[in-house]
Amino acid sequence: MRVYLDHAATTPVDPRVLEAMLPFFSEKAGNASSLHAYGQEARAAVEEARAEVARAIGARPSEIVFTSGATEADNLAILGVALASRERGRHIITSAIEHHAVLEPCRWLARWGYEVTYVPVGRDGIVDPEDVRRAVRSDTILISIMAANNEVGTLQPVGEIGRIARERGIPFHSDATQMVGALPVDVEALGVDLLSMSAHKRYGPKGVGALYVRTGTPLVPVQRGGSHERGRRGGTENVPGIVGMGAAFRIASEGMDEERSRLTALRDRMIREALAIPGASLNGHPTQRLPNNVNLSFEGTDSQSLIIGLDLRGVAASSGSACTSGSLEPSHVLLALGLPPERASAAVRLTLGRHTTDAEVDYALGALREVVARLREAA
Repeated sequence: MRVYLDHAATTPVDPRVLEAMLPFFSEKAGNASSLHAYGQEARAAVEEARAEVARAIGARPSEIVFTSGATEADNLAILGVALASRERGRHIITSAIEHHAVLEPCRWLARWGYEVTYVPVGRDGIVDPEDVRRAVRSDTILISIMAANNEVGTLQPVGEIGRIARERGIPFHSDATQMVGALPVDVEALGVDLLSMSAHKRYGPKGVGALYVRTGTPLVPVQRGGSHERGRRGGTENVPGIVGMGAAFRIASEGMDEERSRLTALRDRMIREALAIPGASLNGHPTQRLPNNVNLSFEGTDSQSLIIGLDLRGVAASSGSACTSGSLEPSHVLLALGLPPERASAAVRLTLGRHTTDAEVDYALGALREVVARLREAA
């Protein structure tokens, strides 16, 4: 049996999404900026997808900027606001467990005279909004706190942080790549001014994402060229990808409640049975986490051996973010939770998906028991 349990890294394209995309590779292959009929056909498809993405998060279509993915969306949000606001201040607040797509642009800005405060998280992986409030200064120009962590799945108190940002008039960005389409997202309720999204985490194509930019938010375009995306992101639009993203978000929104309930039950069963393995421990909050996320450490093992052992038995898992899969260092997220290095280096992330079955969970649990036992015997 082959079991795919790495849906936090990417998801298979839904056949309905592929069907919507295919015509825009061939008979509808116009450039969305062209004035002729082919171009206008492509433009209409892009705008329809923009409306679908906006609808999924409670935004206006005009506030959606299509990008090449969530990494570009994060970079546009952080660099774009920082450059637009540099005369007002140069202080940014983020958290210690952000994705590298947020951490790296913050580090780059620090080399150019900006100051970055990294607020901590508790042992459960959750940011305390009061830590954010205490970090605010008169020269703070941006707060960036993710909505849900990609490694341990913890859900952050984005709404509370949004209220703090509103009180102080500070633009607030949230990387919601793992949350949009999995849980309800409403930009008004969350109080965010910028929000990053990706298609391939939600059964859409790779290479396309979007940034929500609230009307009036200061933003300098980072990728310069033509006047595409209302002057906020130069470059010919990826029409097939954008169409696929719109379809993927529509499909995810339509079945969200039922899928969330199903995945939560599978997740909780997997956690419960995996924790029965001696020396197993759960990373992150037990319930305040994404409905499909299971992150566990197993004493007497190491992440790389766990992943290889599971793969040899047909189970695809990971040790954390796919973007850092080549690193032998313990996860910065797990270390930020206060885990000792040996426990952080013995973690495995199993993320369930739309097609994950009870039988697959049973098989994966059996494989996990075998691999952990074998590794401990070898040690």
